[in-house]
Amino acid sequence: MDVKKFVEILGSDYYAGVPDSQLRALCDYLMDTYGIDPLHHVIAANEGNGTALAAGYHLATGKIPVVYMQNSGEGNAVNPVVSLLSSEVYAIPVIFVIGWRGEPGVKDEPQHIHQGRITLKILEDIGVSSYIISKETVEDEIIAAMEGFRKELAAGRDVAFVVRKGALSYKKKIKYQNGNQLTREEVLRYIVKYSGKDPVVSTTGKTSRELFEIREAGSKEHKYDFLTVGSMGHSSSIALGIAQQKPDTKIWCVDGDGAVLMHMGALALIGANAPKNMIHIVINNSAHETVGGMPTVAGRMDLTAIAKACGYRYAISVDDHRELEKELETVRLRNELALIEVKCAVGSRSDLGRPTTSAVKNKEGFMDYLMKLK
Repeated sequence: MDVKKFVEILGSDYYAGVPDSQLRALCDYLMDTYGIDPLHHVIAANEGNGTALAAGYHLATGKIPVVYMQNSGEGNAVNPVVSLLSSEVYAIPVIFVIGWRGEPGVKDEPQHIHQGRITLKILEDIGVSSYIISKETVEDEIIAAMEGFRKELAAGRDVAFVVRKGALSYKKKIKYQNGNQLTREEVLRYIVKYSGKDPVVSTTGKTSRELFEIREAGSKEHKYDFLTVGSMGHSSSIALGIAQQKPDTKIWCVDGDGAVLMHMGALALIGANAPKNMIHIVINNSAHETVGGMPTVAGRMDLTAIAKACGYRYAISVDDHRELEKELETVRLRNELALIEVKCAVGSRSDLGRPTTSAVKNKEGFMDYLMKLK
């Protein structure tokens, strides 16, 4: 159905959330209608953050907000849902709109399968009534569902629309871009060059997909890389755990700005531990590009200053080939925790594929390699 009609039926003028490819039509509509506007539309750091923002909106206005997310973000939202919004606590009504990746019976990537299977069960367990929207769902059905939901919202309970692939449409496709010149794939090629045979932990989404294809194109082994296909925001913590156990081996973490924002406390923990053998590279295109390109706030923050304040011994930002190569060589030779922020453009190859090996095979090959290192 047309997303404009869906939004009209929901009847809210405040949206907070984390972008999702399944909800691309909604995200594009919100960006086209509001852009980033604290009164109407906020792209949150993570789904729990979005839920808390919605609670604040309700407290200030008495009106009902909408929180949107991919179902992989349900875990981030569970705590504020059950300990803040709950009708047994503050009884704050929120409408959730959740993209259903990994829906049973629908082919999807491995990181979505388990989450997709338990999506509705999680909502049931936390007391959130749900209604599924598919391509076949008509306007009158959503109106009827919303009428039933209004009684629950009035009682301080939360509800959710779970959206199947292709269920929502928007005729206008928004193009997202910035003024940066480097592409992420170019950045990854340089990282592969300078990391050599060092272990690399890469973040969720297109970063890991591109890294896999770069190794393939160069006929290089995949044993050097741990491709974090799920658990967005946790790659740096995985890398820290490895670095602490392998103090004589350089460990490279290739991160993204959206991932860093999602669980930013990891920076403080990494800085406090300050592993001398860890190199943290943040490819910053100020966008949630893997799910469509909607912006993050990372283009307006000083990431290197934050890293230094957290305890990183060395942190620098680059935006061209020459500086990138220079800094990769510098951190490779240093014996201290370092961060390089690389500012890059939004976009990727249209024919970008996905890893052809399973997640378990990737883990096993990576672990076998790690076991041979000091």
